[in-house]
Amino acid sequence: MTAQCQKCGKDYEPKRRGGKFCSTSCRVVQHQLIKRGEVWGKPASGDERYLADKLVAVGRSATEALVQVEGLPAAEAFSRLRALVQGWAGVAHNSIIEKVQYNEEQEMKAQATRLKRVKASK
Repeated sequence: MTAQCQKCGKDYEPKRRGGKFCSTSCRVVQHQLIKRGEVWGKPASGDERYLADKLVAVGRSATEALVQVEGLPAAEAFSRLRALVQGWAGVAHNSIIEKVQYNEEQEMKAQATRLKRVKASK
Protein backbone atom coordinates (compact mmCIF):
# COMPACT_ATOMS: atom_id res chain seq x y z
CA MET A 1 0.00 0.00 0.00
CA THR A 2 1.53 3.33 -1.02
CA ALA A 3 1.13 6.57 0.87
CA GLN A 4 2.04 10.16 0.12
CA CYS A 5 4.62 12.00 2.21
CA GLN A 6 3.00 14.88 4.11
CA LYS A 7 6.09 17.02 3.61
CA CYS A 8 7.32 16.52 0.05
CA GLY A 9 4.29 14.81 -1.53
CA LYS A 10 6.34 11.84 -2.81
CA ASP A 11 4.64 8.44 -3.00
CA TYR A 12 6.32 5.83 -0.78
CA GLU A 13 5.76 2.52 0.98
CA PRO A 14 5.22 3.19 4.71
CA LYS A 15 7.29 1.01 7.02
CA ARG A 16 4.53 1.01 9.62
CA ARG A 17 0.81 1.63 9.76
CA GLY A 18 0.04 5.33 10.03
CA GLY A 19 3.39 6.46 8.61
CA LYS A 20 3.21 10.03 7.35
CA PHE A 21 6.66 10.76 5.96
CA CYS A 22 8.90 9.13 3.37
CA SER A 23 12.09 9.79 5.30
CA THR A 24 13.51 10.95 8.59
CA SER A 25 14.55 14.25 7.05
CA CYS A 26 10.99 15.01 5.87
CA ARG A 27 9.66 14.15 9.33
CA VAL A 28 12.22 16.34 11.10
CA VAL A 29 11.80 19.30 8.74
CA GLN A 30 8.03 19.10 9.04
CA HIS A 31 8.27 19.02 12.84
CA GLN A 32 10.52 22.10 12.78
CA LEU A 33 8.08 23.97 10.53
CA ILE A 34 5.18 23.14 12.86
CA LYS A 35 7.23 24.15 15.89
CA ARG A 36 7.94 27.55 14.28
CA GLY A 37 4.26 27.93 13.36
CA GLU A 38 4.87 27.84 9.62
CA VAL A 39 2.41 26.22 7.25
CA TRP A 40 3.14 23.02 5.38
CA GLY A 41 4.84 23.45 2.05
CA LYS A 42 2.61 20.99 0.21
CA PRO A 43 -0.86 19.67 0.95
CA ALA A 44 -0.74 16.25 2.58
CA SER A 45 -3.06 14.28 0.34
CA GLY A 46 -6.66 13.53 -0.38
CA ASP A 47 -8.93 16.32 0.78
CA GLU A 48 -6.14 18.84 1.34
CA ARG A 49 -4.78 18.29 -2.16
CA TYR A 50 -8.29 18.59 -3.62
CA LEU A 51 -8.82 21.87 -1.77
CA ALA A 52 -5.42 23.22 -2.84
CA ASP A 53 -6.24 22.40 -6.47
CA LYS A 54 -9.58 24.20 -6.11
CA LEU A 55 -7.85 27.28 -4.68
CA VAL A 56 -5.42 27.31 -7.61
CA ALA A 57 -8.40 27.13 -9.96
CA VAL A 58 -10.06 30.05 -8.16
CA GLY A 59 -6.91 32.13 -8.57
CA ARG A 60 -6.68 31.24 -12.24
CA SER A 61 -10.34 32.08 -12.89
CA ALA A 62 -9.95 35.40 -11.06
CA THR A 63 -7.01 36.34 -13.29
CA GLU A 64 -8.94 35.34 -16.40
CA ALA A 65 -12.01 37.28 -15.23
CA LEU A 66 -9.99 40.45 -14.67
CA VAL A 67 -8.60 40.24 -18.20
CA GLN A 68 -12.12 39.73 -19.60
CA VAL A 69 -13.67 42.70 -17.77
CA GLU A 70 -10.86 45.13 -18.55
CA GLY A 71 -12.29 47.98 -20.60
CA LEU A 72 -15.93 46.97 -20.07
CA PRO A 73 -18.44 49.43 -18.63
CA ALA A 74 -18.31 49.33 -14.82
CA ALA A 75 -21.81 47.87 -14.41
CA GLU A 76 -21.13 44.96 -16.75
CA ALA A 77 -17.69 44.28 -15.25
CA PHE A 78 -19.17 44.32 -11.76
CA SER A 79 -21.95 41.93 -12.82
CA ARG A 80 -19.46 39.41 -14.26
CA LEU A 81 -17.20 39.60 -11.22
CA ARG A 82 -20.19 39.20 -8.88
CA ALA A 83 -21.27 36.01 -10.69
CA LEU A 84 -17.74 34.64 -10.37
CA VAL A 85 -17.57 35.36 -6.63
CA GLN A 86 -21.02 33.87 -6.05
CA GLY A 87 -19.79 30.67 -7.69
CA TRP A 88 -16.86 30.60 -5.28
CA ALA A 89 -19.18 31.17 -2.31
CA GLY A 90 -20.78 27.76 -2.95
CA VAL A 91 -17.45 26.22 -2.01
CA ALA A 92 -17.78 27.60 1.53
CA HIS A 93 -20.38 24.96 2.41
CA ASN A 94 -18.35 22.11 0.97
CA SER A 95 -17.97 19.06 3.23
CA ILE A 96 -14.33 18.67 2.19
CA ILE A 97 -13.50 22.19 3.39
CA GLU A 98 -15.32 21.51 6.65
CA LYS A 99 -13.35 18.27 7.11
CA VAL A 100 -10.03 20.03 6.44
CA GLN A 101 -10.96 22.79 8.91
CA TYR A 102 -11.91 20.19 11.53
CA ASN A 103 -8.63 18.30 11.04
CA GLU A 104 -6.67 21.55 11.29
CA GLU A 105 -8.46 22.45 14.54
CA GLN A 106 -7.70 19.02 15.97
CA GLU A 107 -4.02 19.34 15.04
CA MET A 108 -3.83 22.80 16.64
CA LYS A 109 -5.42 21.46 19.85
CA ALA A 110 -2.99 18.54 19.91
CA GLN A 111 -0.06 20.87 19.37
CA ALA A 112 -1.25 23.15 22.20
CA THR A 113 -1.52 20.13 24.50
CA ARG A 114 2.01 19.02 23.57
CA LEU A 115 3.36 22.51 24.29
CA LYS A 116 1.63 22.56 27.68
CA ARG A 117 3.17 19.20 28.56
CA VAL A 118 6.63 20.37 27.53
CA LYS A 119 6.30 23.57 29.60
CA ALA A 120 4.96 21.64 32.58
CA SER A 121 7.87 19.20 32.49
CA LYS A 122 10.46 22.01 32.65
